[in-house]
Amino acid sequence: MRIGIIGSGSWPTALAKVLTDNGHSINWWLHDPALIQQFRKRGHHPTYLSAIQFDLPKIAFFEDLSQAIQSSDCLIIVVPAAFLQNALTALPKDVFQGKKIVSAVKGILPETNELLNQYLERVFSVVPDNYFTLLGPSHAEEIAAEKLTYLTFSGIDEEHAGTIAGYFRNDFVQTRTNDDVWGVQYAAVLKNIYALGAGIVHGLEYGDNFLSVFISNGTRELVNFLRTICREDKSLELPRRTYASSVYLGDLLVTCYSLHSRNRTFGNMIGKGYSVTAARLELNMVAEGYYAARCIHAISKEINCPMPIADTIYEILFHHLSAAEGMRRLESTLV
Repeated sequence: MRIGIIGSGSWPTALAKVLTDNGHSINWWLHDPALIQQFRKRGHHPTYLSAIQFDLPKIAFFEDLSQAIQSSDCLIIVVPAAFLQNALTALPKDVFQGKKIVSAVKGILPETNELLNQYLERVFSVVPDNYFTLLGPSHAEEIAAEKLTYLTFSGIDEEHAGTIAGYFRNDFVQTRTNDDVWGVQYAAVLKNIYALGAGIVHGLEYGDNFLSVFISNGTRELVNFLRTICREDKSLELPRRTYASSVYLGDLLVTCYSLHSRNRTFGNMIGKGYSVTAARLELNMVAEGYYAARCIHAISKEINCPMPIADTIYEILFHHLSAAEGMRRLESTLV
């Protein structure tokens, strides 16, 4: 199977390293031709995880996205959700026909409040059986340093999800599978919002005691959202599983606590008094929780799911509620 990677940031770079080190040749679409030239010359990504040296003969670089897709059997999509629709919109409607799609996207398309599988099915007629997800808990920096990491691959066809997972498995990457395609994606979206909030808490210097209360309440809110949206959408089966596993709770915890977390870093700046605009400029990377806060606010209203923590973060980011006042309002509601 020829695997294609769509994306040029730190996470696609880490995944490309895992695949090529495991002996697989890949097609890699990078949005900037100059980036490809520098990569070929230096043997590493000039911007992200630049200490990683690649086996270049195993990589076919593509400037044209449609050609990269057509040359691949399985596509790993790793583009920030805020920019993904713009990247895909000009593609032919049959471009994904017969392809396996693996989403490593941890956000919602902000133009339509859709998960990637919803968008691909509606616009490109991608059938659900051909759609899979690749989610953490994982940080690109730790993958690059070959620190033990667990990745979960989800798909309606769990057996085929296991086959895809096998391409990534090695001494420092353990893989797991499940069939909760919708749930793991929403969990990945929500954990970015709560991690942003955890950063705000840290920036306001509340301390570890309150932070643990904040995260535990965020966990409860996340699980309630997953169960509510399954009840509201009759096409979704309410999963009979514990959410205290790595792809749900584990991913939430690492994103809230890790210094590698850009969402936590973004929130920390807000807590310390940066404006939202200044924090976005200073971070100079995409914090998915910023965009997700608005999307989840809209979706939670549609399904009548109370989300006081997520709503507070939304008000801080988009309606000028001060971070300190927002957290004070939450203090008496948390348990």
